[in-house]
Amino acid sequence: MKTQIVKKMLMTEKGTRLKEQGNQYLFEVDRDANKLEIRQAVEKQFNVKVADVNTMNRKGKAKRLRTQKYGKTSDWKRAVVTLEAGQSIETA
Repeated sequence: MKTQIVKKMLMTEKGTRLKEQGNQYLFEVDRDANKLEIRQAVEKQFNVKVADVNTMNRKGKAKRLRTQKYGKTSDWKRAVVTLEAGQSIETA
């Protein structure tokens, strides 16, 4: 069993535009979570009805370390959650 499916809500320019235009919210989620698990977690955590879930795997970026070696940030998964009409998530 996964301990935490929804890690955090993403506050980005694209996320703000999606929220205003299409009642969609961006979340960083567990990489092994599927769409059904994400839907259930968002509905339970935010007490809303979810209409659709789209996911995408994001590759980590290359980062230079203090020496001439290069590292990489972790890969992660993003979910775009569309809520049913009349539903919203209050953000601070």
